[in-house]
Amino acid sequence: MKLELLHPDDQARLAQIETLYLNAFPKCERKPFSVICQKSREGVTDILSIEEDGRFLGLAITINFEDKVLLDYFAMDGEKRGKGYGSLALKALTRYYEGRRMIIEIETTAQKADNLSERIRRKHFYHKNGITDLGFMADLFGVRMEILSNKTAVTFDEYLELYVKTYGEKMRKHIKPVRNNT
Repeated sequence: MKLELLHPDDQARLAQIETLYLNAFPKCERKPFSVICQKSREGVTDILSIEEDGRFLGLAITINFEDKVLLDYFAMDGEKRGKGYGSLALKALTRYYEGRRMIIEIETTAQKADNLSERIRRKHFYHKNGITDLGFMADLFGVRMEILSNKTAVTFDEYLELYVKTYGEKMRKHIKPVRNNT
Protein backbone atom coordinates (compact mmCIF):
# COMPACT_ATOMS: atom_id res chain seq x y z
CA MET A 1 0.00 0.00 0.00
CA LYS A 2 1.33 3.41 -0.98
CA LEU A 3 -0.55 6.26 0.59
CA GLU A 4 -0.45 9.85 -0.56
CA LEU A 5 -1.15 13.02 1.40
CA LEU A 6 -2.75 15.53 -0.94
CA HIS A 7 -4.10 19.02 -0.58
CA PRO A 8 -7.65 18.76 -1.95
CA ASP A 9 -7.77 20.44 -5.35
CA ASP A 10 -11.49 20.21 -5.95
CA GLN A 11 -14.73 20.82 -4.09
CA ALA A 12 -15.75 17.15 -4.26
CA ARG A 13 -12.68 16.01 -2.32
CA LEU A 14 -13.02 18.88 0.15
CA ALA A 15 -16.66 17.86 0.67
CA GLN A 16 -15.55 14.27 1.44
CA ILE A 17 -13.09 15.61 3.99
CA GLU A 18 -15.73 17.83 5.59
CA THR A 19 -18.24 14.96 5.78
CA LEU A 20 -15.73 12.66 7.49
CA TYR A 21 -14.69 15.51 9.79
CA LEU A 22 -18.29 16.13 10.88
CA ASN A 23 -18.95 12.41 11.42
CA ALA A 24 -15.67 11.50 13.13
CA PHE A 25 -15.36 14.21 15.77
CA PRO A 26 -17.78 15.24 18.52
CA LYS A 27 -19.27 18.70 18.11
CA CYS A 28 -17.55 19.94 21.29
CA GLU A 29 -14.15 19.21 19.70
CA ARG A 30 -14.78 20.65 16.23
CA LYS A 31 -13.84 24.06 14.95
CA PRO A 32 -16.16 25.46 12.28
CA PHE A 33 -14.98 23.88 9.01
CA SER A 34 -15.14 27.32 7.36
CA VAL A 35 -12.54 28.56 9.88
CA ILE A 36 -10.27 25.60 9.07
CA CYS A 37 -10.60 26.40 5.36
CA GLN A 38 -9.83 30.08 6.01
CA LYS A 39 -6.74 29.16 8.06
CA SER A 40 -5.69 26.87 5.21
CA ARG A 41 -5.91 29.77 2.74
CA GLU A 42 -3.76 31.80 5.19
CA GLY A 43 -1.13 29.04 5.23
CA VAL A 44 -1.63 28.26 8.93
CA THR A 45 -3.47 24.97 8.48
CA ASP A 46 -2.93 22.04 6.14
CA ILE A 47 -6.01 20.12 5.07
CA LEU A 48 -4.77 16.81 3.72
CA SER A 49 -6.64 14.05 1.95
CA ILE A 50 -5.21 10.61 2.69
CA GLU A 51 -5.47 8.59 -0.51
CA GLU A 52 -4.44 5.40 -2.22
CA ASP A 53 -4.68 5.16 -6.00
CA GLY A 54 -7.02 8.15 -6.08
CA ARG A 55 -9.37 6.66 -3.46
CA PHE A 56 -10.20 8.75 -0.42
CA LEU A 57 -9.18 6.97 2.80
CA GLY A 58 -9.11 9.67 5.43
CA LEU A 59 -8.13 13.13 6.52
CA ALA A 60 -5.41 14.94 8.41
CA ILE A 61 -5.78 18.57 9.44
CA THR A 62 -2.75 20.23 10.99
CA ILE A 63 -1.89 23.59 12.52
CA ASN A 64 1.62 24.77 11.67
CA PHE A 65 3.79 27.22 13.58
CA GLU A 66 7.57 27.52 13.37
CA ASP A 67 9.07 24.06 13.94
CA LYS A 68 5.85 22.64 15.43
CA VAL A 69 2.92 20.93 13.79
CA LEU A 70 -0.24 20.00 15.68
CA LEU A 71 -2.12 17.04 14.24
CA ASP A 72 -5.41 18.73 15.01
CA TYR A 73 -7.71 16.16 13.37
CA PHE A 74 -6.87 12.71 12.03
CA ALA A 75 -9.46 10.18 10.92
CA MET A 76 -9.82 7.29 8.55
CA ASP A 77 -13.04 6.56 6.70
CA GLY A 78 -15.12 4.07 8.70
CA GLU A 79 -14.65 1.08 6.41
CA LYS A 80 -10.87 1.62 6.33
CA ARG A 81 -10.39 1.48 10.11
CA GLY A 82 -8.61 -1.52 11.59
CA LYS A 83 -6.90 -2.42 8.30
CA GLY A 84 -3.53 -0.77 8.82
CA TYR A 85 -4.30 2.40 6.88
CA GLY A 86 -4.15 4.60 9.98
CA SER A 87 -0.63 3.39 10.82
CA LEU A 88 0.49 3.94 7.24
CA ALA A 89 -1.06 7.39 7.20
CA LEU A 90 0.63 8.34 10.48
CA LYS A 91 3.99 7.21 9.09
CA ALA A 92 3.33 9.25 5.94
CA LEU A 93 2.51 12.29 8.09
CA THR A 94 5.71 11.80 10.08
CA ARG A 95 7.69 11.80 6.81
CA TYR A 96 5.70 14.75 5.43
CA TYR A 97 6.57 16.84 8.48
CA GLU A 98 10.06 15.42 8.96
CA GLY A 99 12.27 17.65 11.08
CA ARG A 100 9.32 19.24 12.84
CA ARG A 101 7.98 18.59 16.32
CA MET A 102 4.59 16.91 15.93
CA ILE A 103 2.02 17.37 18.69
CA ILE A 104 -1.05 15.17 19.07
CA GLU A 105 -4.00 15.65 21.43
CA ILE A 106 -6.17 12.78 22.63
CA GLU A 107 -9.04 12.72 25.09
CA THR A 108 -7.69 11.63 28.44
CA THR A 109 -7.67 7.99 29.45
CA ALA A 110 -7.20 9.01 33.10
CA GLN A 111 -10.86 9.57 33.93
CA LYS A 112 -14.14 7.75 33.45
CA ALA A 113 -15.96 8.35 30.18
CA ASP A 114 -18.63 6.66 28.10
CA ASN A 115 -16.06 6.10 25.37
CA LEU A 116 -13.14 5.13 27.61
CA SER A 117 -12.40 1.91 25.70
CA GLU A 118 -12.22 3.91 22.45
CA ARG A 119 -9.87 6.42 24.10
CA ILE A 120 -7.62 3.62 25.34
CA ARG A 121 -7.54 2.05 21.84
CA ARG A 122 -6.63 5.44 20.36
CA LYS A 123 -3.78 5.93 22.83
CA HIS A 124 -2.54 2.39 22.16
CA PHE A 125 -2.64 3.10 18.40
CA TYR A 126 -0.42 6.14 18.81
CA HIS A 127 1.99 4.38 21.18
CA LYS A 128 2.40 1.37 18.86
CA ASN A 129 3.22 3.83 16.09
CA GLY A 130 6.05 5.49 18.03
CA ILE A 131 4.16 8.46 19.46
CA THR A 132 5.00 9.19 23.10
CA ASP A 133 3.40 11.02 26.03
CA LEU A 134 4.73 14.47 26.80
CA GLY A 135 3.79 14.13 30.46
CA PHE A 136 1.24 16.92 30.64
CA MET A 137 -2.44 17.40 29.95
CA ALA A 138 -4.43 20.42 28.88
CA ASP A 139 -7.98 21.57 29.37
CA LEU A 140 -8.91 22.50 25.82
CA PHE A 141 -12.28 24.27 25.70
CA GLY A 142 -13.39 22.18 28.68
CA VAL A 143 -12.15 18.85 27.30
CA ARG A 144 -9.24 17.22 29.12
CA MET A 145 -6.58 16.19 26.61
CA GLU A 146 -3.38 14.20 26.95
CA ILE A 147 -0.62 15.71 24.85
CA LEU A 148 1.64 13.40 22.83
CA SER A 149 4.48 13.90 20.36
CA ASN A 150 6.70 12.21 17.82
CA LYS A 151 9.40 11.61 20.45
CA THR A 152 10.32 15.29 20.54
CA ALA A 153 10.15 17.60 23.55
CA VAL A 154 7.41 20.22 23.67
CA THR A 155 6.48 22.22 26.75
CA PHE A 156 2.98 23.35 27.67
CA ASP A 157 4.01 26.95 26.92
CA GLU A 158 5.17 25.98 23.41
CA TYR A 159 1.92 24.06 22.86
CA LEU A 160 -0.12 27.08 23.99
CA GLU A 161 2.01 29.42 21.86
CA LEU A 162 1.14 27.42 18.74
CA TYR A 163 -2.57 28.08 19.33
CA VAL A 164 -2.13 31.72 20.35
CA LYS A 165 0.09 32.60 17.37
CA THR A 166 -2.21 30.89 14.87
CA TYR A 167 -5.69 31.53 16.30
CA GLY A 168 -5.12 34.64 18.40
CA GLU A 169 -4.76 35.77 22.01
CA LYS A 170 -8.33 34.70 22.81
CA MET A 171 -7.06 31.10 22.90
CA ARG A 172 -5.30 31.74 26.24
CA LYS A 173 -8.61 31.67 28.07
CA HIS A 174 -9.64 28.36 26.45
CA ILE A 175 -6.45 26.33 27.01
CA LYS A 176 -5.22 25.69 30.53
CA PRO A 177 -2.67 23.25 31.93
CA VAL A 178 -4.11 20.41 33.99
CA ARG A 179 -2.26 20.51 37.29
CA ASN A 180 -2.60 16.81 38.10
CA ASN A 181 -3.59 13.60 36.34
CA THR A 182 -6.91 13.08 38.10
